[in-house]
Amino acid sequence: MTGNSRFAVSVHILAYLAYRHGAAVPSAEIAGSVSTHPVVIRRLLSSLLKARLVNAQKGATGGFSLASAPQNISLLDIYRAVEPDPKHGLRTFTPNPKCPVGAKIETIIHGVFFKAQASMEAELARVTLAAIDQELHSVCPGKK
Repeated sequence: MTGNSRFAVSVHILAYLAYRHGAAVPSAEIAGSVSTHPVVIRRLLSSLLKARLVNAQKGATGGFSLASAPQNISLLDIYRAVEPDPKHGLRTFTPNPKCPVGAKIETIIHGVFFKAQASMEAELARVTLAAIDQELHSVCPGKK
């Protein structure tokens, strides 16, 4: 799963948990909403659990729930839980150091990506899960 996909799916997971308002929701049910395999959901839930964004309840009636109120969880919190060190595709970027462009392009790209990352993170910090839940409330039938 790509970095962007992990983040988007993680926002979906937490929005679904907010939608279910405190219920212990099994990973299979969340997977049905996301339309993916429960193993994918459990891997992401593991990261979200480690970041203390969700709680896990074991047993036959167990599942996952939000660890905090939606207004206390920012999209930046979610992003950092599942993308602790974004590489922006530079992980395998190995330009030719003997080329005049290849020798300098990585430094230039890093500078641009750093600025873009900072701007994106500032915006994600402003948006809470409560805002996402409020938008869902206006478009989802049956939402209380």
